[in-house]
Amino acid sequence: DLTMPLSRHTGQIPESTWTLGFREMTEPWKGAVGCLGVAVFFAMTIGIISWQALEQPPEEWVLRGRDAGMLWERGRGALLLRALPAGRPVLAIAVGSVPATEPPPPRDRCWHDGRQFCYSWEEDAELRLSLEPPAAPGTECYSVRWTPLRPDVTLKDCFSMANVSWYGGPSIRAERWPLNGAESPAQPLVSGDLSTNPDGFGPLLERYFLGSTGVTVTVVPDVSLLLSLESHRQFCLETPAGRAEPLHYQLCVSADCPARSPKHLMRDFPPCRSPIWRYHGPEGSAAKIKRGLRSLVRRLKRHRLQEGVVALGEHGTAVLAAAVQPPCHPLRTRGERGAPLPQTPYSRPSRPQDLVPSGRRKRQAPALVEPLELSITLSPYAGITSPLFLRSLRGGEAAGYWLSRQPRPGASTIPLLTTWKGQLCARLNVTSEAALGWYLARARRLQQALGATYVAFEGVEGNSFLEQDVPAPAELEGDGYAEALAAALATLGNGTVISAGSRSSHLPLFVQMSPLRSDWSHAGLKGLIPSVLHYSLLGYNFFIPDAVGGSEAGATPGDQELFVRWLQVVTFLPVMAFGTPPWLCCDTWVLNLTRQCIQRHRDFVVPLLLKYSEEWQSLGYPIFRPAWWLSPTDPVAFTIEDEFLIGDEVLVAPITEKGQTWRDIYLPGEGHLWLDTNTARVFDGGTTLRNYSASLAEVPVFVK
Repeated sequence: DLTMPLSRHTGQIPESTWTLGFREMTEPWKGAVGCLGVAVFFAMTIGIISWQALEQPPEEWVLRGRDAGMLWERGRGALLLRALPAGRPVLAIAVGSVPATEPPPPRDRCWHDGRQFCYSWEEDAELRLSLEPPAAPGTECYSVRWTPLRPDVTLKDCFSMANVSWYGGPSIRAERWPLNGAESPAQPLVSGDLSTNPDGFGPLLERYFLGSTGVTVTVVPDVSLLLSLESHRQFCLETPAGRAEPLHYQLCVSADCPARSPKHLMRDFPPCRSPIWRYHGPEGSAAKIKRGLRSLVRRLKRHRLQEGVVALGEHGTAVLAAAVQPPCHPLRTRGERGAPLPQTPYSRPSRPQDLVPSGRRKRQAPALVEPLELSITLSPYAGITSPLFLRSLRGGEAAGYWLSRQPRPGASTIPLLTTWKGQLCARLNVTSEAALGWYLARARRLQQALGATYVAFEGVEGNSFLEQDVPAPAELEGDGYAEALAAALATLGNGTVISAGSRSSHLPLFVQMSPLRSDWSHAGLKGLIPSVLHYSLLGYNFFIPDAVGGSEAGATPGDQELFVRWLQVVTFLPVMAFGTPPWLCCDTWVLNLTRQCIQRHRDFVVPLLLKYSEEWQSLGYPIFRPAWWLSPTDPVAFTIEDEFLIGDEVLVAPITEKGQTWRDIYLPGEGHLWLDTNTARVFDGGTTLRNYSASLAEVPVFVK
């Protein structure tokens, strides 16, 4: 019999006995018992509060690895990353995704897996932290993934700049190094054209941020994001409102402070050719352009500057392209000769042609700029009045050659029109293999017909769908367009120049830097070295800087001192580019100095670049390095933005202040010795030279 015996004691006080005793109490006793109950209640409350204060610290570990760990800070609702074993602060992330007034206890809902931590804020968001395989030896990585639980939840994480210097991310108009001094409202983390949107992000952009405490933040590529920069306070990653998309990034902590840059391994690297002379002569007709090119070459010879490349802009390229097209003939079919050369918004009207690649006899390239080489310029745009675009509207295979709005079921595609250099244009559809094949075939044909050594492609950056608030195909989200076009253009050879970089640093391409103002500001000369360090850190070591003196109108046009100081910087960069020839802007001694700088670049700088490009390919280290590369624990080195290293052995410290003939120079690397190439004096590394002299004709350069 399983029935419980009735005589078993249950541990409860018999109700009748308690009630009878209470009734027999006098009133004073009843009051005393009531007071005792209240006192016990308050004592328990105080005990619970004290227990929470003593037993639940303001910070508590939520996920711990071998070399680091993540904590939750209860007071402000923040994630903390600390290095072990000492608990050195590495990073603080202010969480804006959930109510700060209700910080959660660190309860692990991924209890089955010790390498993960999960917590869900009901009706708001879910957080999942997980240990990930290391990105490189000596690093430990954590995945941070927020998932919204309602469509109206905006996810936002802000990374503190307190005691951390940050590098990487997007290029901006007035570049800073580190980016702590930059300011930008929340806007899509997508590359753009600074000439049309100076407050936006520039053409070079990677979803990678490096902190001076040895931490990196890498945002996954397929997540739509907004980025804001709050000067000297924080930078924030935020999901677009109303889209219910996750916020997903990876944190890696390294023993190096700061961490070394990620690997960017190239199959091949482009040759270092210099200088580039930009053609600014008449472009009214092909005959005028040819005369202007011959005139420029004669002047360069006369001034003993007969080496380098003459660069022709997009309009001049289009005029010459129209002149070398074959005679007019009826439309031809696939495989026949006579296909047209690439059209641009500037293309003059001509007969419509079939848009399919076709064969053609090789033509003898015209000797337009001998003994110099020629660079031509193209873009992926076609004006809506050009025969190229009008022909495509007639249907057939070519109708899919341009980016289009997503059609409704049963409807025809509508080209997505955008603006390029003031004209309404269509943009090449890089998701179509037929369109890319057609475009590349014509680029090769034009390069051969004009005898060009280099082909520069403008307009690679930007997201045309995002600019017009139109849903984009999945493969063109973010910087998918720039990435896809760069991969295709890399097949043209290593004489190819593109105007943007996003997840393409492994390709053998030159990247053209954004134009700078012709002045001494951070939008001008002061922004040049921060841009050099930014490009190189992100893996884009073979870049072409803006023309000496800047190509955008500034406050001091024709400033000879600015030209000289600018020249002294670009002497030590991969390519020297000129817009205004020195004989037009400056005195004879500046022309002589230009010759000396070109010679120094060829004899001293190019061998260095070739040497360190091998290290870049094998180890992923940038060629142009900041001072902290040799002084990774010295906070002074973290904010130096007016000097740079070539590899580990040459330090360049130019003058970037108007009227100055002296400057302070930080010599990195305690224990190293540095030789001044101008004076042959030797100095200790890890020190600062105060008020070091540098006349207008000199640039301080030190060899380790």
